[in-house]
Amino acid sequence: MKKALFLYLFFLTTTIFAQNIVLNKVVKTHPNTDKFFYRINPENTSAEYLGEIEIQGFSDDDAKVFGMIYKKAKEVGANAFAFKPFELVDGTSSDFDPINYKLSLYYASASDFEKEDNVAYFIASPYKKQTISINKEKILFEPRTFTKITLEPGEIYTVSTQKLLGSTIKIGAQENQPVQYFQLSGFAVNTNSYGSAGIHLKSGDIMKLEQSYAQFLTTIYKYFK
Repeated sequence: MKKALFLYLFFLTTTIFAQNIVLNKVVKTHPNTDKFFYRINPENTSAEYLGEIEIQGFSDDDAKVFGMIYKKAKEVGANAFAFKPFELVDGTSSDFDPINYKLSLYYASASDFEKEDNVAYFIASPYKKQTISINKEKILFEPRTFTKITLEPGEIYTVSTQKLLGSTIKIGAQENQPVQYFQLSGFAVNTNSYGSAGIHLKSGDIMKLEQSYAQFLTTIYKYFK
């Protein structure tokens, strides 16, 4: 009985810890009604620093975690973020750790956001390996990884899950075509407001994601070429 109670309390504590999002520094607030929350490189912008969020513990429910981060960020009026490494005792910076990491919060103007016209990102499921083909070239995605391609003018890209009743999409370069983000299925991202984040724009095995949530995923997932 005691062992069962201990395991239950441990599970409960771990679950709560995995979703602990802390607004641990507020330098200032900024009034704004922006709904987006985009990633920036603060070294290349004049964005206004507002504070910092710390994510403590791991959760594979990325949409829920992003929703909690989004709410905290909007409390101080942030519309932009950047990964902030921990400083180590030897003066170097830590690599990204999915169990504990920090995001700096900013208010940025339109000129601070980097444009990536005619670029498409493909983001893996957080749970399982999956292979897709892009113009018949097979690409294996490990869980929690992503890659990107540059769309060449005049070329149509056929992206397929190569499964019975799976998804196939076609994309191509256009003049001033904004960056696009797609995630392979493996967990559902519901259509909803920014209050709980993660916008699912297409059903099937390949989902088109809204930019704010997608840029969060490409911050916490690993890039491969």
